[in-house]
Amino acid sequence: MAHDSFVIGIDFGTDSVRSMLVNAANGEELATSVFYYPRWRDGLYCDPASNQFRQHPSDYIEGLEHTVRACLEQAGGDARKHVKGISIDTTGSTPVAVDRTGTPLALTAGFEQNPHAMFLLWKDHTSVGEAAEINAHAQVFGGNYLQYVGGIYSSEWYWAKLLHTLREDAAVRNACYTWVEHCDWIPFLLTGGQRAEDIKRGVCAAGHKGLWAAAFHGYPPDEFFTSLDPLLKGYVQTLGRETYTAAQAAGHLSAAWAARLGLSTEVVVGIGAFDCHMGAVGGQIEPYYLSKVMGTSTCDMMVIPRPDMENKLVSGICGQVDGSILPGMIGLEAGQSAFGDVYAWYKKLLLWPIENILAGSSLITSETARELTAELSDKLIATLAVQAGQLPLDEHDELAVDWLNGRRTPDANQRLTGGIMGLNLGSDAPALFKAWVETTCFGARAIADRFQHEGIPVKGIIALGGVARKAPYVMQVMANVMNKSIRIHRSEQTCALGAAMFAATAAGIHPSAEVAMQAMGQGFDLTYDPQPAAVPYYHARYKKYQAFGAMIEQSVEPLPADPQRVQGAFA
Repeated sequence: MAHDSFVIGIDFGTDSVRSMLVNAANGEELATSVFYYPRWRDGLYCDPASNQFRQHPSDYIEGLEHTVRACLEQAGGDARKHVKGISIDTTGSTPVAVDRTGTPLALTAGFEQNPHAMFLLWKDHTSVGEAAEINAHAQVFGGNYLQYVGGIYSSEWYWAKLLHTLREDAAVRNACYTWVEHCDWIPFLLTGGQRAEDIKRGVCAAGHKGLWAAAFHGYPPDEFFTSLDPLLKGYVQTLGRETYTAAQAAGHLSAAWAARLGLSTEVVVGIGAFDCHMGAVGGQIEPYYLSKVMGTSTCDMMVIPRPDMENKLVSGICGQVDGSILPGMIGLEAGQSAFGDVYAWYKKLLLWPIENILAGSSLITSETARELTAELSDKLIATLAVQAGQLPLDEHDELAVDWLNGRRTPDANQRLTGGIMGLNLGSDAPALFKAWVETTCFGARAIADRFQHEGIPVKGIIALGGVARKAPYVMQVMANVMNKSIRIHRSEQTCALGAAMFAATAAGIHPSAEVAMQAMGQGFDLTYDPQPAAVPYYHARYKKYQAFGAMIEQSVEPLPADPQRVQGAFA
């Protein structure tokens, strides 16, 4: 143990943060700890009906300290003495307004309970109007500043969320110095940063969500933003021109955070990145293999050698950025705005009478009601999956579209909604669950089809995360829909493992992320192959899915332009 080098990978997810203590020599998981965000769990600062999803920075800070200390306690002995590096990943785009010291406004006096002063979670879609304005503005401004983000800017991303926040809240607008991604703020916090201009921006977030590109020598010019809305004046100048890969170091643990965590100030803190990017590395991504990080949403990642992407621009995805996944390769990102969230929504729908009526029943005690509710909740999805898997495949089966949280890719449009057709009096819960599973898989195929249509072959699929390992029915349907074999990575925590690999790289334990992947990767232990008899059925169903989706898309009226803003921008 004394000769080992340990690293800590920290994965800030949608509902919780997970820390993992890992042996950098072989990837052995030594300890892990999970902390569920208490304010998020209680639904504070969120309004699902208006697509507002905010998270308080205190949830992140408390979870960071709790999980790291818990890992060190679990490992015991002198484990803490051997920790050489820490790296983190987060959801994204999840930015926040900070003051000149780099402190999120929600941690300053007067803003503690203000949702606009908190992190805007990736799935916050309150800025659909601003995203539409950015897209319209980019078409007439010149410079083709959306070319590396698939040609369409999303309401899930950095600039749309900033503009919406500035318009919504004058107090936040007046106090905000700059706008920072969650994955960039945590390393700044851990290294004791005190000036916002010292925040090191990772190329992952900057390139995929912030419009940074080497071809632009940084970000678009200030004129691009101020001519969109004068409220954006000067913000691009607070970002700097330089970006960093996740293989680089942000600095060392500050004395304050070393004391809080029980570690040394010699511990290296790596540059942060998005969970799906580090998860793809933790899942041992390979060139031309679609690496699917599957959770509440999905992120679909690919890495392509630089020469193969020369003069290629893929439309309708979440960006193509040099070094955003693996340094030295072009990283491509796509994904679905809702995947596991679709099943969670359906589960919540079915549990409504249990949660709202059973507790008031006069036939059982309140304790029995609670236990029964918990049991039904735990077993519901698994039981539905078994029943759905036994249903015959019929061309007239119920058919759904998966845009319950809008569409991320191909061709971002967060104003789209889901739908279901083919209902009859025989439609039951398993049949509808079958339709929801199929449609999430159809959404996955649409992404693969876009890559292939744009000249990027998809040689195979790597599936990562809890859904991939725990939902065999879903994965078999996906193999049938995609008509490709799907390899399942052995680790359920590829995001935290990927962060650990980058920590080992940033700390100099391994010379590159590729070497870290080879040394620390846990490999694959399961494969789903397409079932030949089912493939034609799903191919035909996919065509119907596309037609149904087109009907929904045609029913959504375009956002009206604001004449005053348009006139002001080009006067």
